Amino acid sequence: MSEFPAGTLMDGKRGLIMGVANKNSIAWAIAQQLAAQGAELAFTFQGDKLERRVRPLAESVGSDFLLDCDVTDDDQMEATFKALEDRWGRIDFLVHAIAFAGKDQLDGSFVDQTTRDGFKSALDISAYSFVDAARRGSAIMNDGGAMVTLTYLGSERVVPNYNVMGVAKAALEASTRYIAADLGPRGIRVNAISAGPIKTLAAAGIGSGRHMFRFNKAASAMQDNTDPKGVAGAALYLLSDLGLSCTGEVHHVDGGFHMIGMPQEAPLRASLEE
Repeated sequence: MSEFPAGTLMDGKRGLIMGVANKNSIAWAIAQQLAAQGAELAFTFQGDKLERRVRPLAESVGSDFLLDCDVTDDDQMEATFKALEDRWGRIDFLVHAIAFAGKDQLDGSFVDQTTRDGFKSALDISAYSFVDAARRGSAIMNDGGAMVTLTYLGSERVVPNYNVMGVAKAALEASTRYIAADLGPRGIRVNAISAGPIKTLAAAGIGSGRHMFRFNKAASAMQDNTDPKGVAGAALYLLSDLGLSCTGEVHHVDGGFHMIGMPQEAPLRASLEE
C-alpha cells in the first residue's frame, strides 16, 4: 500500500475486481490504488490455485470478500453477482481484467494457428465475459457508477504472435462502446484502458515476448516500458468522480507508443541490440 498514497477519492464506494492472478497483475495494481483511496473491494478468482494467490493479496487491502467465478459458467456468474447483492446491496464500480487464449494460438501465423475452438474460447473469455459482467453488474450498480476493462494495442495494429487475442481485444473495445451507450442514461460510465506491455502472467504466454518489451521500450515516446502504477492511476481517474463525462473511451497508457509512426533510429537500434 505504501506505493499508493492514501486519499479519499473512493471513500464509501464498493466494487468488484475481476482478474487478479498474482502480485504482478495489472488488476492488482488497480486494486491497491482504489483501496488506498478508500474503496471497499471484492475479488473473484477461479479455482484453488488462484485462490491461494489472491486471498493474501485481498487480505492485505482489508478484504475478506472473495468469490470463485468461472466467467464461462452462467451459474457461477449468477452466484457471484447474487453474493455481491446479498452482502452489499449495491456496487459502485467494476474492474474487468480477464483475458485468455490458448498458448498454441499465440505463436506463429494467425491464419495457420487459429482454430475454431481457439477463436471461440478467446472471444468468449476475453470479450463476452465483459458483456456478461456488465449486464449483471449494472443491475446492482448505483446510477453514476463506472466500469473499466483492460485492452491492448494489438486490437488496432498487428502485433506478432498476439494473433487471436488481438481480434478478441478488438471485440472487447467495440463492446465497451456499445455498453457505454446502453448504460449512459443511468450515468454509468464504461471505458477501456489500453496498457502497454507489462510483465504479467498473461504476457508470459505470448511468443517473442522479450522482443515485444524491448521494442516497446525503444519505440515509445518516453522510451520506457509501461509502469503498472500509471495504469492504476488511469483506472482511478476513470472510476472516480474525476472521470465524470468520460465514457466509451479507449484510453492509452503506454508511454506514447501508440502515437509513434516511426521510432528514432539510434535508440531503437541500440535497444534491440541489447
